[in-house]
Amino acid sequence: MQKEKIQGFGKDERLYRKKEIKELFDKGSSFYLHPLKVIFMPNPASDCHQVLFTVSKRNFKRAPDRNLVKRRMRESYRKHKTGLKDLPPMMIAYIYARNEMLDYSKVESAIIQSFTRIRNFG
Repeated sequence: MQKEKIQGFGKDERLYRKKEIKELFDKGSSFYLHPLKVIFMPNPASDCHQVLFTVSKRNFKRAPDRNLVKRRMRESYRKHKTGLKDLPPMMIAYIYARNEMLDYSKVESAIIQSFTRIRNFG
């Protein structure tokens, strides 16, 4: 494995395997933190956190809008992921649960608050 970039977001940090995603949604713990629903669970099989970002097609009909929201979530996670550094590896899903687009600062604050909630959850 290559040396992990501190503020990068490589393929090894993405949650993309259907089996792992299904396991996360079936067995993971969750909470709602406006505008995000966060689902997470420990992932001892991995050596880093794996993250999934999703936006409902029902709430945002146009793909460019969904992509913009996902880009905002991904960027705020990437910039602040050092807040999870002391935790064991986890699988985390961020679901944007609002039908209107919020600016980057609100999404960023929700991501940062989610780190605290994940840390204090278990």
